[in-house]
Amino acid sequence: MRKIVASDASVAVSARLALALAALLVAAMVFPAFAAEPLPWKLGLQDPVTPTMERITSFHNMLLWVCVLISLFVLALLAYVVLKFNEKANPVPSKTTHNTLVEVLWTAVPIVILVAIAVPSFKLLYYADKTKDAEMTLKIVGHQWYWSYEYPDFGEIKFDSNMIADKDLKPGQRRLLEVDNRVVLPVGTNIRILMTAADVIHAWRIPAFGVMKDAVPGRLGETWVRIDKEGVYYGQCSELCGINHAYMPIAVEAVSKQKFAAWVEEAKKKSASTDPAGAASQLAEKAGSADKIAEQKRD
Repeated sequence: MRKIVASDASVAVSARLALALAALLVAAMVFPAFAAEPLPWKLGLQDPVTPTMERITSFHNMLLWVCVLISLFVLALLAYVVLKFNEKANPVPSKTTHNTLVEVLWTAVPIVILVAIAVPSFKLLYYADKTKDAEMTLKIVGHQWYWSYEYPDFGEIKFDSNMIADKDLKPGQRRLLEVDNRVVLPVGTNIRILMTAADVIHAWRIPAFGVMKDAVPGRLGETWVRIDKEGVYYGQCSELCGINHAYMPIAVEAVSKQKFAAWVEEAKKKSASTDPAGAASQLAEKAGSADKIAEQKRD
């Protein structure tokens, strides 16, 4: 009877393991390995779509192997010590207190490793800092708790970007990530990004771009991006900025240069129609033309 119960239990465990593996396989098929947003069961970094993020990913992978090798080396040393210097194998312990060669090695080897890591690290930091060949500029201002964007190279294009509330989400929109006004940027373009804040410190971060920059009140920060693939990329504020810090998403839509040019023209029209100064000037022109018509009728 006990054997039957034990076999049933083993069968149940095997079935659960099979179901778990099947679930993982389905998740891997349904959810791609990389994406421009957080996904369930995802490991690793998001798929890089900028040269900066490609270098960050390569640097990350290199550091991962360095950590693995160091961990294996330390594990081997621990195993050697346990086996070589236990009480049975070494009943009379050594009374050695210093070893010049060992002390030099355990000081020099970590220094060499850190220098080897520092060289590509500094190269990456300088590469991600700014670009000398900017083709356009995007200005970002952080507020509690939304973002403002300006396109100074294309006239008076400016707008605010707020998170869409749960009750207003449409099918297919991402909760806590979708906004009412997306940033639209062209692919294959060196874009200078300038950012600051109007109240407290914020941080503009999009993992797929490899960009995370603090927006500090009274200071103008700079970074850059060149998007190599069309799509929608999401991010969030990554600096604690108050009670609604979790509700400051970022959504960037990368389009072709032709679509971006069309969007710029449409955005200019919207800015002109919503600009108070532009509306006042239009009213003044209409009033002036009405006066002229009245004067002509009098004559």
